[in-house]
Amino acid sequence: MEKEVFNRIKAVLAEKGKTNNWLADELVMNRTTISKWCRNDMQPRVETLFQIAKALDVDVRELLVSTK
Repeated sequence: MEKEVFNRIKAVLAEKGKTNNWLADELVMNRTTISKWCRNDMQPRVETLFQIAKALDVDVRELLVSTK
């Protein structure tokens, strides 16, 4: 069974030419946590999604997989 994907953090980082380590430094967070988000093993809190969007200069909706 294929793992369900909820966020696009990894894809948006790639589109922006940024790395997990860059995001960890920007958010002052553990690199392991960022890695888990990028693998969709764990999901960030809503408040954190807004911080990620700000750091990447994107609309927060770009970080989520559309339901339609």
